[in-house]
Amino acid sequence: MRLNKRLLVVWVALASLTLSYLWLDYSVDGSPKASAVVTSSVIVIALIKVRIIFREFMEVRQSPAVLRRLTDACVLVVGATLLGSYLVGITLH
Repeated sequence: MRLNKRLLVVWVALASLTLSYLWLDYSVDGSPKASAVVTSSVIVIALIKVRIIFREFMEVRQSPAVLRRLTDACVLVVGATLLGSYLVGITLH
């Protein structure tokens, strides 16, 4: 069996980002509680993970530049929409 070092590094990075969710959630006051900083950070971490998955597992890394830019734009638009709607919701609440 051949070990793909790049795939292993990507998998470790994704696993560490997932574990950072837990650390971030419990580091606020010891109990899981929603706050604007935690929620915004979790959204940003999720967007980073989506971009990594696009590039490494959906093979966008080796695709034409237009597709790479479109997937990056998609991540940015989804991120802006999520963060914007969350912040508007906080303001209205």
